[in-house]
Amino acid sequence: MNAESGHPRRPRPAARQNGSTLVGFRHHLRPATVPGEATYLVSRQGVTTLHGVLADVLVPLLDGTRSLAEILHAAAPALTGEEVEDGLRLLSEAGLLRFCDPALAAPDSDPAAEAYWDLAGLDGARAAAGLNRSRLRVLPLGDVDPEPVLAAGLASGLGVSTSDADLTLVLCDDYLSPELEKVDAEHRAAGKPWLLTRLCGYEPWIGPFFQPGEGPCWSCLAHRLALHRGYEAPLRDALRLDRPLALPAASLSAGRVMAAQSAVLEAAKWLAGLRYADQGSIRTVDTLALRTRVHAVSRIPQCTSCGETGLMSRRVRAPFVPVSRAKAANGGGHRALTPDQLLKRYAHLVSPITGIVPQIEPAPGAPEFAVAYVSGCNLAMRNRGPAGLRTQSGGKGLTGTEARTSALCEAVERYCGARHGDEPVVVDSLRALGDQAVHPNLCQLYADRQFRERDRWNRSGSPFHHVPEPFDEDRPVEWTPVWSLTEQRHRLLPTSMLYFSDTPGGRGPYADSNGNAAGSSPEDALLQGFLELVERDAVALWWYNRTRQPAIDLDAFQEPYIERLRAEYRKLGRDLWALDLTSDLGIPAVVALSRRTKGPAEDIIFGFGAHFDPAIALRRALTEAGQLLPSASTDRPGGGYGITDPLTVRWWRQATLANQPYLAPDPAAQARTPAHWNYVARTDLLDDVKAITELTAARGMELLVLDQTRPDVDMPVVKVLVPGLRHFWARFAPGRLFDAPVTLGRLSRPTPYEQLNPIPLFV
Repeated sequence: MNAESGHPRRPRPAARQNGSTLVGFRHHLRPATVPGEATYLVSRQGVTTLHGVLADVLVPLLDGTRSLAEILHAAAPALTGEEVEDGLRLLSEAGLLRFCDPALAAPDSDPAAEAYWDLAGLDGARAAAGLNRSRLRVLPLGDVDPEPVLAAGLASGLGVSTSDADLTLVLCDDYLSPELEKVDAEHRAAGKPWLLTRLCGYEPWIGPFFQPGEGPCWSCLAHRLALHRGYEAPLRDALRLDRPLALPAASLSAGRVMAAQSAVLEAAKWLAGLRYADQGSIRTVDTLALRTRVHAVSRIPQCTSCGETGLMSRRVRAPFVPVSRAKAANGGGHRALTPDQLLKRYAHLVSPITGIVPQIEPAPGAPEFAVAYVSGCNLAMRNRGPAGLRTQSGGKGLTGTEARTSALCEAVERYCGARHGDEPVVVDSLRALGDQAVHPNLCQLYADRQFRERDRWNRSGSPFHHVPEPFDEDRPVEWTPVWSLTEQRHRLLPTSMLYFSDTPGGRGPYADSNGNAAGSSPEDALLQGFLELVERDAVALWWYNRTRQPAIDLDAFQEPYIERLRAEYRKLGRDLWALDLTSDLGIPAVVALSRRTKGPAEDIIFGFGAHFDPAIALRRALTEAGQLLPSASTDRPGGGYGITDPLTVRWWRQATLANQPYLAPDPAAQARTPAHWNYVARTDLLDDVKAITELTAARGMELLVLDQTRPDVDMPVVKVLVPGLRHFWARFAPGRLFDAPVTLGRLSRPTPYEQLNPIPLFV
C-alpha cells in the first residue's frame, strides 16, 4: 500500500490490541474514494492519498466498528492475514489509525472532541476519557466573577470543582496581586500544578502553567513583571497602597467570553495530557487587533522562593579566570559569537511583560542610513534627574542585526549593573580595611576644588556632573569585592560605586556605566569594558585640554560604507570627519564629528570609538555619531531639538568650528591612515585579555573586574575599572588629565585647572 500525504505525519507504534479492540481511522480523518484512482483521507491539516489493493480492501473496513479479527475475516477473500497485518502496521506507524477498547469508551463521547485530540497528536479516545475523569478547580481572587469560566468548563465536559482537583485555574485581575504569593506557596507545598489567568481588560492574559519542582514559580514571574511597573511605585507610596493600583474595566462581553473560553481550553489541553514547549509562557490576546503574543517566563535560579539565594554572592566572590576562546568570524568587534548568533541566543530576554528588555525598536526620527535602535529605559540614569541623550538604552551598527544586538547588550548591561539586593557586601571603613580597599577617589577622580564647589556643580542639574561629598575614610560603608587581574587578588570598592541604585545617596560615591559591558563571553565582555575605558580616557585628554588632533584619512580605509555615510550626510547639509585621539596606551581611539554647513546653528554631533583594530574603532565612532542625529535634528513639527537638556541644546545652538577649534583637524599634522597603527590581529580572546593586563601593569595601573552576570540572564556582563584612567565627564583631579598631553607632546606644559574646557561633556 503506497501513501502520499499532504500534511505532516506523526509516526506511532502499532497499538497492542486485545480481542475486542476496535480498529478504525482516527476521528480527524474522513475517507473519500475515487474508484479506479485512489482513496483520500481528508483532514483539516491536508490530504493523505492511499493507493493499491490493500487500500481498496482495508479502507471500507476501517470505520471503527470492527476488531482486528473481524477485519481479518472480512478481508480474507482478497488478502492474506499477513498482508492485512502489514497494511494495518503501515497505517498505524503513519499515525492514521486509532485502537479503541469499547469498555473504556464513554457512552456520550464526542467525535469532534476526539478528532481535536487526534489532531493535537494524542490518542483521541484516551485523551477524551482522561479529560472526562479529571477535575478542574476554579479559584477566583478578589472580586473576579468565576461564573463564565465555570460555565465554559461544564460546556467543554470538564469536571469542575471548587476544592481539590488535578489542576487549579486561578482567576485574578492583576498578576502582581499579593494573594498570589500564598496561592503559589500552597501549590508548591502540595506539589500541585496551577494555571494563572487574567481575563479582564482589553488584553486578557493566559498562563503560565506553574509546576512545582519544574520551571519558574510565581515569584520569578513577579520579579520580571515588577521591573516594567516601576512607574506605579511613587503613586502607590503616596496612596499608601500595599497592592497594585486598581484599574478601570475596559472590555466587551464578547472579549470576556472569548477569554473565559480560551482559559478553559488551555486547562482542558493540560488535563487531556497535551504538553508543549511554551505552556510555561504567558499568552496575551489583544482583542483590539485580534493578535496573540507569547511571552516566555524564565526561572530565576537565585529566586528567594524557589531558587538558591547565594548564587550571585558566590559568583562575585569567585576569582575572575578568563579562558582560551576563539573569536567568531564576523564577530562584530572580536567577540565569541556573531551578532546574529547572540541575538538569537538571548531573544527570550525581550518582552514588555516577562523580559528584562521591553522591546528593541528603531530609534525614533533616525534617518534610514543611521542604523540605530533603542531598548528601553536607561537604568544607569534612573532617579538621577534628566539624563538628556542617555534616557534610553540603545545600540548602533551598520546593519539592523548589529544595531539590535548592540541595543540588547546595552539594556542587559544596565539591568545586570543595577543593584538587586543579593550582591555580597562588607560593612567597614576604608581605614579599617587597609590595603585590600581601593580609595574611591582613585576611580572618581574629582579635584579637591570640585568637592569644595560641589553645590555649584550640582546646581547644573546634569546627572553626569554630580559631585558627591568627599569620602569619609572613617565612616563604615558597604564594600563589594572586585578581582584584580594584574595582582591576582580581591580588592574592595564601595558597593554604591559598582551598582546603579534606585536611591543614589548624595553623600557617597555613585555608580555610572563607565566600563560596564555585556558580551557573548566573559572574555569579550571584559575587553569591551576595557576598550570603553580607553576610549573615554582618550576623549577626556582631548576634550578638556582642547588639543588639536590629526585628521583620519577616511578614504584610506577603503570601506564602501564610509562613502555611503558621507553621501547621506551631504544630503542633510552636513560635513563628516574624524580625528585620531589615540593616547599613550597605543590603542586606536577615534572621534567622528559632523556639523551643519548651512543655517543659523552648526548642530555639531560626535561619536567615539576605540578598538585594537583602527578600522573597527573608526566604524564605532561613525555609527555612534549617527545615534545623535535624531536628537540634533530640528526637522520635526514645530521645530526644536529632540531633547530639552539645556547643556546639550546650548551646545548645538552655540558651538561652531570657529569658537571650538579643537574639533577641527590639526592642520600641521599628517592625516592618519591604517598604516599609522601597528595592528596585528589575534584569533583568541584570551590573548587579548593577556595583552591588556600586561599593558595596564606596564603603565603602573591595576586592572579590576567585577562579574555582574546574573544567573537569570546568563549573558556575560562585567564592570571594568582601571583606577587612574579618566572619565570623559568632568573629573579634574591631578593625574593623567594634566600629565598625559605633555607626555604625548600635545602640550608643552599642563593645562591650568582654570583653563580646562568650561563645557563638560554631555553624553
